[in-house]
Amino acid sequence: MTDLETRRSTARVAALLFGIAFLVVGVAGFVPGITADYDALTFAGHESGAQLFGVFTVSVLHNLVHLLFGVLGVLAARANGSSRAFLMIGGGIYVLLWVLGLAVDHDSPANILPMDNADDWLHLGLGVAMIAAGIATAAADRARGQYPEPEKQGR
Repeated sequence: MTDLETRRSTARVAALLFGIAFLVVGVAGFVPGITADYDALTFAGHESGAQLFGVFTVSVLHNLVHLLFGVLGVLAARANGSSRAFLMIGGGIYVLLWVLGLAVDHDSPANILPMDNADDWLHLGLGVAMIAAGIATAAADRARGQYPEPEKQGR
């Protein structure tokens, strides 16, 4: 096996790093002290008063969504194609969450995750970062001869 065949692609590394970050944030949302006003944590809805790092409003559902994205990122990191799909689609979902956060009144029953201004802008940043990582990793892997995957080149 050559170094090229054993080296993890940049897309896989990026998906793994995003996945781990989502897992850490999802777990942190359940840790009193890291999550301020932990006793005000609700399952879902805008009534949740818990704030991750004292900044981002969270609920049990919100934390579970982060954990789900984390698991998906770690699983996606097993292959180049799924890594890029996770980065691009996941990034698109986070951009849509940003739009939803801007469109829905934060005190509305429709704000089920819940989201606040800090969450909204973090979602935009995450979405853009994930999409940019998907694009940049494809370019980096192409420059190294890893995209498309070596086993698919020449077909």
